[in-house]
Amino acid sequence: MERAYDLVIRGGEVLDGQGGAGREADVAVKDGRIVAVGKITASGIEEIDARGQIVTPGFVDIHTHYDGQATWDGRMQPSSWHGVTTVVMGNCGVGFAPCKTGDHERLIKLMEGVEDIPFPVLVEGLPWNWESYPDYLDALSARSFDVDIGSQLPHAALRVFVMGQRGVDREPATAADIAAMAALAEKAASAGALGFSTSRTLNHRTSDGHPTPTLTAGEDELTGIALGLAAAGKGVVQVVSDFADPKAEFAMLRRIAERSGRPLSFTLAQGGHNPKGYQVLLHALEDAVAAGLPMRAQVAARPVGVLLGLELTVNPFSRWPVYREIAAQPLAERVAALRDPHFRERLFAAPPEESGRPMFSAWNRMHLLAADRPDYEPGTESTVAAVANARGARPEAVALDHMLSHEGRGMLYVPFLNYVEGSLDAVREMIVHKDSVPGLSDGGAHVGMICDGSFPTTMLTHWTRDRTRGPRIPLADVIRMQTRDTARTVGLHDRGVLGPGYRADINVIDYERLALHAPKVAYDLPAGGRRLIQRASGYSATIVAGQITYRDGDPTGALPGRLLRGGTHAPVAMAAE
Repeated sequence: MERAYDLVIRGGEVLDGQGGAGREADVAVKDGRIVAVGKITASGIEEIDARGQIVTPGFVDIHTHYDGQATWDGRMQPSSWHGVTTVVMGNCGVGFAPCKTGDHERLIKLMEGVEDIPFPVLVEGLPWNWESYPDYLDALSARSFDVDIGSQLPHAALRVFVMGQRGVDREPATAADIAAMAALAEKAASAGALGFSTSRTLNHRTSDGHPTPTLTAGEDELTGIALGLAAAGKGVVQVVSDFADPKAEFAMLRRIAERSGRPLSFTLAQGGHNPKGYQVLLHALEDAVAAGLPMRAQVAARPVGVLLGLELTVNPFSRWPVYREIAAQPLAERVAALRDPHFRERLFAAPPEESGRPMFSAWNRMHLLAADRPDYEPGTESTVAAVANARGARPEAVALDHMLSHEGRGMLYVPFLNYVEGSLDAVREMIVHKDSVPGLSDGGAHVGMICDGSFPTTMLTHWTRDRTRGPRIPLADVIRMQTRDTARTVGLHDRGVLGPGYRADINVIDYERLALHAPKVAYDLPAGGRRLIQRASGYSATIVAGQITYRDGDPTGALPGRLLRGGTHAPVAMAAE
């Protein structure tokens, strides 16, 4: 008997990505597209029994840094372990194209410093079979992936390409410089860039400690580049900023959006220096959107925080003189030394004169991270200070003992954004706002300090089901936020919805069993480089372009993902069966 469809998913609760209530339905797929949603009587070449599970569009993560990984790896993990079927990279103004041969090391050091991807990994992994940005896209077009990949033109690479050392030194761009950058932005968008990104934060520095070349770029430069996108008639603008003066900075971003007409999104987070500053930006954003401007805020799903451990980039004792005696030793040897009572006594007796980064010794803000199910909205009872007080121990000993657990692989968690009041109430206020979308996962980056590529799973587990310290968010809303809403934010209108004609990027999820595992360290990068990974259980199947890429978290071998060449149009609806 002829089978009418390539794939039929039967009997699941379909949440179609548009925010409506779920309904029991079948989903039929043919030639990489959804052709029907409803009661499907014909058979599929392959079928999935989704009874008792939810069926959702694939998640669209618009803020990642797979710019290097995509050149040497076909799997964009950890993101693809978390139901993500489309990623957008080239955020925060950092990337590897355009780039002249003599500037390779400059861009590597910038990526190493900003996104914590080690120099040796990038030196060995990057093939550098490009110079221009269109060349870079051509190189990616020859590769296959487990997700679709969209790329943005990074401002730092563009500035250095046009201005050389003057760009590195953050000199003001001349009119000729701006014209050259605008022309390259137009060519990049025409070649398939989804947009342009820039960074205006002091947190972004090269591995040598120098600020990113784009930190002080003038409004004329940013506007000129955005007008380059406008000349191509396509492309979005992505900005990360310290918002030291929120009103003035936002006013500048608004003027850029007004003059260029291009959609613009910016990073929004709660910082300790101005805990209510995000509300100022939300009000300004509301006014801009009400005036018809296509602007959005990108919001993280949980605190932005660093992980500390003996196997990671830093730990609370990294700057302590006695620890430095063993810092270069293999993990097992350091564990043995740190368990020795005499060594511990010497260590604790000689703290550094200054800590360098106060957060790494802030025992009252440093939490013990569980080794089974991490808690990303922890109470004060899990801080090192609280545990030490309860045990009658010194906090240094509590922190060290926790890191020594599991053969030296225990981790500490220090939230530094979105957790000023010790809860996620501010995050909820930001993330449910009508003009915001989930973002900032940084998948592929911060490989030794941060592991947030799992944000999509946190959105589902914590915000819709498990939260106990405040209101949750309806499941249908969360699905919409990280499918249709994120896709449309970057101009991808052919995905993010389960409906006839849409791309068959789909998740089948055992919602009751869905769980986020603790971060772990893997040594699978080029040059044996180390990275943090984080997995989940409960994703029964992830489907990209109609092909099953993961079953129960394990890859099937299918790599149907491709480079996206620019934005996409909404499909012409097919007749449902």
